[in-house]
Amino acid sequence: QVQLVESGGGLVQAGGSLRLSCIGSGRALKNYHMAWFRQAPGKEREFVSGINWSGADTHYADSVTGRFTISRENGKNTVFLEMNRLDPEDTATYYCAGKTITLYSGVTYSAASYDAWGQGTRVTVSS
Repeated sequence: QVQLVESGGGLVQAGGSLRLSCIGSGRALKNYHMAWFRQAPGKEREFVSGINWSGADTHYADSVTGRFTISRENGKNTVFLEMNRLDPEDTATYYCAGKTITLYSGVTYSAASYDAWGQGTRVTVSS
């Protein structure tokens, strides 16, 4: 199973930008569709963005469309989330997740379908 480690979180003012990284070890990330989820205090974990194994197919939650960009570099076993025009509503712990590729699988929006998770990186957006 792959191990995932996120980095890049921090404190930023509203309107600012952050770039999150997720590095995999133990198994190649090209074997996984990848996604970012987030969880704010007192709220359920929610899908933010996902990318298929090749990077050709990307998905975004409505709340981040046009502001966030997901990408991956399989050669570096890394997935990124570029976050622009951040809003205090984006404050949460962000988790990187991997979903093992199966014959008919693709990016899904349910956290339950992902079988590898990082520990999370905290993002705080001040107003």
